[in-house]
Amino acid sequence: MTFEDILARDGKLVYKTRGVSMEPMLRQNRDLVVIRVPSSRLKKYDVALYKRGDNYVLHRVVGVGDGHYLIRGDNTYTLEIVPDSAVIGVLDGFQRKGRQISADDRGYQTYVCLWDTVYPLRRCGFKCRRLAVRAARKLGILPVIKKMMGRS
Repeated sequence: MTFEDILARDGKLVYKTRGVSMEPMLRQNRDLVVIRVPSSRLKKYDVALYKRGDNYVLHRVVGVGDGHYLIRGDNTYTLEIVPDSAVIGVLDGFQRKGRQISADDRGYQTYVCLWDTVYPLRRCGFKCRRLAVRAARKLGILPVIKKMMGRS
């Protein structure tokens, strides 16, 4: 049974997330998400469940266009243009350590706004880290650095 079938039958879908693209908000194989059928067009900061090829993707709306959305995972740095027709659901809430967190919760909304606000800093940090790793690799000191940091 597909996610679309479950949403059509029950009006909602509950499952454990896979992948790291929505960390730190959603943790892989740990958090349960509750997805519902959208009652209207999505808004900025909604988390859309959409179909990309044969895969389902759960990412945040960072922009709303005419007939499409700009979407990005919380832990990714590339934007996707997703047509309205690809969106099959929207995050209603999630469960972490037995605690239910609604997408309408004020604390959640604050977190989302802050996370989006610091996006340019996160992107800059990611680029700096990537440049440092490349330089260490070229200098042949990457294994030494990894060993010092306790990584193999």
